Amino acid sequence: MTGPTGHAASGHLSAGRLLAYALPALALAIPTIPAFVLLPAFYAQDLGLGLAAVGTVLVVARLFDGLCDPLIGLMSDRHALPWPGGKRRRKPYVLAGALLAGLGLVQLFSPPADPGIGYLLGWSMVLSLGWTLVSVPYTAWGAELSGDYHERARITGWREGLAMVGVLVAGAVPALALAAGLDRAGGLAWVAWAAILLGVPGLALLLLRVPEALPPSSVPPALSWRDLRALAANGPFLRLVVAWFLNGMATGLPAALFPLIVDHLLRGSEAARNGLILVYFLSGVVFIPLWLGLARRIGKHRAWCVAMIVAIAAFVWVPLLGPGDVLAFGVICALTGMALGADLALPPAIQADVIDLDRLRTGQRREGLFFALWAMAQKLALALAVGIGFWGLALAGFETSATTQSPQALKALVVIYALIPIGLKICAILVVWGHPLTLGRQKAIRRLLDRAAPAASPGSEPRKPEIG
Repeated sequence: MTGPTGHAASGHLSAGRLLAYALPALALAIPTIPAFVLLPAFYAQDLGLGLAAVGTVLVVARLFDGLCDPLIGLMSDRHALPWPGGKRRRKPYVLAGALLAGLGLVQLFSPPADPGIGYLLGWSMVLSLGWTLVSVPYTAWGAELSGDYHERARITGWREGLAMVGVLVAGAVPALALAAGLDRAGGLAWVAWAAILLGVPGLALLLLRVPEALPPSSVPPALSWRDLRALAANGPFLRLVVAWFLNGMATGLPAALFPLIVDHLLRGSEAARNGLILVYFLSGVVFIPLWLGLARRIGKHRAWCVAMIVAIAAFVWVPLLGPGDVLAFGVICALTGMALGADLALPPAIQADVIDLDRLRTGQRREGLFFALWAMAQKLALALAVGIGFWGLALAGFETSATTQSPQALKALVVIYALIPIGLKICAILVVWGHPLTLGRQKAIRRLLDRAAPAASPGSEPRKPEIG
């Protein structure tokens, strides 16, 4: 729980409260993979907009999205909005973003027959803005729920585990739509409505049952060069965000090119594609407890590195695949999905520790800004991944409408899908392996923060956290 002044408690969250916080991640995740994996190929291939055009539009939309992140992070840190029971810094933004994202989601996933580039760009920006209004305050809120090194991993583990359950739902919905006789467009429309129908009760539970710390008594000053210098001097943050960016590109490239690998390299069916997506994310969900356990033994950053090594060991076999090797690729999907569980659960928990260091040095609560910068790095990585992947294939002569591809085009597909991500993951491991915020150092930082927390006046009863 969080204290009334915004101080993160160090206790253990009950399963009920943890579920109430993490449940919205399920609905938030449902459209994520379709948006990043299926939607680009759908607009480029099925709707005929072309690889280069769709890649350019999505890069522009995601750069816009990334620029919104720090603005929304600062707003949710510094500007509490009216809410029943008193002003809040997280809940109003989450609610407003959910409404906006729902509108953008329906429009983008249920396009007209001839949408055009402007349609794709406009509704992508609407969806991105709404998504950011939800995700940045939501993840910052999670970092404020506990100050314990291992409890933070538990919180992010629940959140990202339920997120991957949402992705499994997203994989199952198109398969059900296909069994019902609908085409790919119908399956995407079902995904949008599944996210909305599951998101409404999850959002209500979050807003009604999860406590949020009261805003600070004084509003921090506007962001200054001193703040930026403090961010630049936070070595653990810089190392973590660089590794996160590199690994984000290494994950984004295979995600963007996954449908093309199945269709053109493996020559698999639509059912095979949906099955492989389910294998990938089911593996991620199943192995999250393994990574949390390993993190308790060797530290969160080292456990993350081990996961990246597992992904590298799986990707090296992709160049040996060819038509009909769906089963072998399923093994690769299982191993890389296993690593994904660590990618999602561990780095955000380390990020919360990095924020403690900033708070100790500056005396400011800036969870929203830090998670906004974190999200901005992730979105920039994904935008570049889509752009590099699609532009690279276009330069290699890859034609999505062709039934067969040239050897040069297939070679480019394999290199961009698997070999470039291997190099990026190796670089990320080198950056984060010796990360300095170990369990012992994080506990020392928390002790200093606890000593600096304002003590209750003599004779007064401690205030209980307000739930609003």
